[in-house]
Amino acid sequence: MTTSTPFSLATEWLDKLAKRMRPPQWLVHETQRRLALLLNHVLMQEPEAQARLARQAGRVVRFQWRGLALQLAATPAGLTELAPEARADLLLTVTQTGLVDLAREMLSGAKPSVRIEGDVQFAAEINWLIDNVRWDAEEDLARLLGDAPAHALSRAARAANDALRAFIDKAASPRGKSAPVASGSGDAGAAADAPDKAGL
Repeated sequence: MTTSTPFSLATEWLDKLAKRMRPPQWLVHETQRRLALLLNHVLMQEPEAQARLARQAGRVVRFQWRGLALQLAATPAGLTELAPEARADLLLTVTQTGLVDLAREMLSGAKPSVRIEGDVQFAAEINWLIDNVRWDAEEDLARLLGDAPAHALSRAARAANDALRAFIDKAASPRGKSAPVASGSGDAGAAADAPDKAGL
């Protein structure tokens, strides 16, 4: 007989809720637009990434998870633009359907499992971008707020990330087994002073 913990019940409930819920179309479109702007902001700080993407101008990649999709076209400037109606040259489908399991993978820094269909050369360039392009959020915050506030906010964000990761690990662990926590003792985390860059 399988025993259910409050965490496992919450995990199941979240997955069922996520499967049933459909965000409004305006929210999906606005989120996609913001993601494309953020991606372009990050790409503009990486000349090598822009050069690689410019060589793929006109090609379209579709990212798919459950019923949600984001379709982006490479531009001649080495940036991206939304291309919801275009035929995709490359389809990247995240195979992990569980919301909590996917969040756990991403918070741990692991790449989620992806099924790849389409243009092999374009797939290699996208993979290079995913592996090598990082957003230095702390640097962007420092430009707006100054170094000290940006560092403090980054430490707080890393501490929140560690706490969320620990919560998700505990929720996904069998009863009685606690997952190791990555944060340091008493401090916001041992890695808080190291520069942290979020992946795309």
